Amino acid sequence: MKTQILILTLLMLVPALWSHGENRPQTARPKPVGTAMARLARQGSATQLVVDGRPMLMLAGELSNSSATSREDIAGWMPRMESMGLNTVLVPAQWDLIEPEEGKYDFSLIDEVIRQAETHHLKVVFLWFGAWKNSMSCYAPLWFKQDVKRFPRAMNAQGKPLEIASAFSENVFQADNKVFGRLVQHIKETDQRHSVVMLQVENEIGMLEDARDHSPLAEQEYRKTVPPSLVKYLNQVQGTHLKEGRTWAETFGTDRYADEKFMTYHYARYVERLAQTAKSIYPLPLYVNAAMNSRGRQPGEYPSAGPLAHLKDIWHQAAPSISMLAPDLYDKGFKSWVSRYALPDNPLFIPEVRYGDYSGARAMYVFGQYDCLGYSPFSIDNPPSQASRNLTSAYALLRQLMPRLLQAQGSDKPTKWGVLLDQTSRDTVMADGDVVMKCSHSYTLPWGSHPDEWPETGALILKLGKNDYLIAGSGVVTVFKHQSELSQDEKRQLGEDGFALDGTSPSETSTTRRWKGHRIGLGTVDEVTIDDNGQLQYVRRLNGDQNHQGRHVDLGDWRILHVKLYEY
Repeated sequence: MKTQILILTLLMLVPALWSHGENRPQTARPKPVGTAMARLARQGSATQLVVDGRPMLMLAGELSNSSATSREDIAGWMPRMESMGLNTVLVPAQWDLIEPEEGKYDFSLIDEVIRQAETHHLKVVFLWFGAWKNSMSCYAPLWFKQDVKRFPRAMNAQGKPLEIASAFSENVFQADNKVFGRLVQHIKETDQRHSVVMLQVENEIGMLEDARDHSPLAEQEYRKTVPPSLVKYLNQVQGTHLKEGRTWAETFGTDRYADEKFMTYHYARYVERLAQTAKSIYPLPLYVNAAMNSRGRQPGEYPSAGPLAHLKDIWHQAAPSISMLAPDLYDKGFKSWVSRYALPDNPLFIPEVRYGDYSGARAMYVFGQYDCLGYSPFSIDNPPSQASRNLTSAYALLRQLMPRLLQAQGSDKPTKWGVLLDQTSRDTVMADGDVVMKCSHSYTLPWGSHPDEWPETGALILKLGKNDYLIAGSGVVTVFKHQSELSQDEKRQLGEDGFALDGTSPSETSTTRRWKGHRIGLGTVDEVTIDDNGQLQYVRRLNGDQNHQGRHVDLGDWRILHVKLYEY
């Protein structure tokens, strides 16, 4: 009897217990903890950023300078960064807010950035706005700025003090180094999920108004001999025949560019000491960024002695703990500037680029053409609507392509290519063995009406195997031809219907000459997506009008196409 009563009691309790479990607030599933601190690793000739144990491309954006100065600001923009498709956000870490009183530190904004990044599945690159930001010492705290005797300023050749702390002052360095070290230590102790993947040391370092500092401390160094280690290094990598034991003026001369070399070495040594402090505490990858020497300006008219391409050898010798010199790109000639930094001895990372309608096209180009670690439009929190759409569309494609792109990096044979086109550069030609790919701006097609000003369009091409390619991007038309076909082709103008214009029939010579060789045809052109396992997922077959009856591959607006070729 007692047993029966016990069973009945349990049966009555089960529904109640079950109901109680259903109505109980569900505990959120914990986010996975990062497996390890971010690091750089080599794959073939490429350098990759390894995050949580796997390589990652930074699909990034940099905040405007004042967007992380309150908790409300951070909480406002961080969800938008996730919705725009970023996986990394570049955020200022500002000396004046971290150490408003000497020796008293406030890391609450740093903590909020990390917390919000974890919530919104983003990685963080902190930008140290310490002694210098865009050359100036505007982010140094007031107690530092006011004490010019203890923390002296740089001077121009006329002795005018500048709003630039002198890199030759040990007091300046010690104050900067102390708070920077505290920041790195705090990140090490509090960033348990490894959200912070890289640090920028200072920001667009460089002298303005003059090519070098002429303060008394700087003049003392200028009169000394050039360090033998620098002389040996430059002779080795540049093939020069500089002699040791000579002063800076005796070694390099006395013009602006000679002064810039002197200043470069001492800025780089200052940065190297900061880098050594960081690495001794928590060795995250470190980089420095550069304002470009553009528009025909001379040293001092642009930030002299920054990590510029023509000064890279001095930076590499004097600051070996810095992993990359990174360009901030705002001027015309994007492809030319990028090529100066994508070098065997300098991994390409673009931490700042002007944000515009072309941002998505440029992202496709740099990840396709180079083994690029990351791309980051500036003022990402204040985007024009069209620019935001284009970048989000590009990043959505790049997320799908990321595993295949990373696998292709560092290969000794080209397996990927980048395309960037505009009104002045309407097409480009690339070869993959016997397969020649001519990519043209979509506005070159003879049908349809186009505005007077052409937008930049971009794409990347990724080889999957023989006669097998992925093409991703927007506004690019690709024609595939065999090498043997090129020399025998006659150019003809097409009309709006896609056929030859009147009076452009083949010449008499071409009709009597015997054609030899092979041709390339479009086997299939499929629009696809790529799932989380890297598998291609069929969307639709493109044929007929969509590939001009087998003549070309037209990307259209932000998609991935799987192209299989055949020869005949």
